[in-house]
Amino acid sequence: MDLIVKNGSVVTPSETFVADIGVSGGKIVAIGKDLSDPKATVVDAGGKYVLPGAIDVHTHLAMPFGGTVSADDYESGTRAAACGGVTTVFDYAIQRKGKGIVETVSERRKMAEPGACVDFAFHCAITDLNGGALLDEFPAAVEYGVPSFKCFMVYKKEGMMVDDGTLAKILQKSKEAGTLTNVHAENPDVIDVNVAKFLAEGKTSAWYHYLSRPEYVEAEADVRAIHWAKSMDAPLYIVHLANKEGVDAVTKARDEGYEIYAETCPQYLHFTSEVYKREDGRNFVCSPPMKGAESQAALWAALKRGDISVVATDHCPFNQAEKDWGKDNFTKIPNGCAGIENLYPFMLDAANTGKISFQKAVEVCAANPAKIFGCETKGSLAVGKDADIVIYDPAKKFTISTSNMHSKYDHTIWEGVSLKGYPVQTYLRGALVYDNGKFVGTPGAGQFVKRKGRPV
Repeated sequence: MDLIVKNGSVVTPSETFVADIGVSGGKIVAIGKDLSDPKATVVDAGGKYVLPGAIDVHTHLAMPFGGTVSADDYESGTRAAACGGVTTVFDYAIQRKGKGIVETVSERRKMAEPGACVDFAFHCAITDLNGGALLDEFPAAVEYGVPSFKCFMVYKKEGMMVDDGTLAKILQKSKEAGTLTNVHAENPDVIDVNVAKFLAEGKTSAWYHYLSRPEYVEAEADVRAIHWAKSMDAPLYIVHLANKEGVDAVTKARDEGYEIYAETCPQYLHFTSEVYKREDGRNFVCSPPMKGAESQAALWAALKRGDISVVATDHCPFNQAEKDWGKDNFTKIPNGCAGIENLYPFMLDAANTGKISFQKAVEVCAANPAKIFGCETKGSLAVGKDADIVIYDPAKKFTISTSNMHSKYDHTIWEGVSLKGYPVQTYLRGALVYDNGKFVGTPGAGQFVKRKGRPV
């Protein structure tokens, strides 16, 4: 064995037990008591939790948006991921008219490979079916290892939205091809009506970003997407769910036996729409926006009972000068916030303070993402899996600040948030990449994760 992690409390989605983990050639080869090998590096994790690396299935790295590009590129974003215990990052490759799926993803893969500090995968966001030809490419995309496609039900003016007919075609094809359709659910027409009204009234602060796309704007699109998925009998994954009515619709569909998955994000679990009243409210602008306290409570309840399957970040930070474009006009604020380094620490703090169990944190941050999105070697501590391992010290106190994060952005919405417990080491396929506050990995060491399609 190359590495033995000894005496830690190993966490799975169903149990926690004290054991040693043996690693060889980047894989977990043994789990048991009193493992030994004179050639192995031995790490004593006594008094600490040993967890599978998290999988952040929702990021936007080096993404052109709102007249600029998101602050984190593939190197800085994945470096930050490693330092937060995330060992696999999914990025969204945005397909444009005339481009194919594999072509689009291949271009982004070439951008990612030289600097990726952790393993990476892609979803493809479909914006145009190229006269229907794109549907015929679904099997090739699955073969390439990208069996999940995103549909924006919003961003019409930006040329990214798909209409209901296109969404229906994609859902229908998904059953034949073994793909999973992800949706960003908001109603663009109602948003436009609200925005025009507020601007005409001279209401331009960040608070009106929230009021232009409040709970019902997201909820209507959630219900509509679920309706189409149920009608087509196709699986559906709703990204960054943030409202109570949408939660209720997901719960109802799952209770009826439909394969509907929901993802939420740490920012919705921690902040409410009140942040948009702050002097720095523009920094919190993302879409969908944070919602009210009732919606936040519904998210936590759904997470605990299993109707929210995944917590991911929608990591898409912009620098302060760019956020300041909208200081006097909320429509000019680039949409997006940081989160990739905060995902696992935030959810583990929730476990450490008794809000959820450690098993639940592992379930929604590692096991479920791996299972839903076909990452066969990721998501759990089991013999044969990749040795993506996080050691977490439940006694370590940590206060988030831009100065102790590892991204390229110059501010964070998480500034000053204190956590009980924090990751102290991260291993990527058995190699130490983060050690007590420092990134110690190698840019370019991250590998493309070829994912398995769904049964057809």
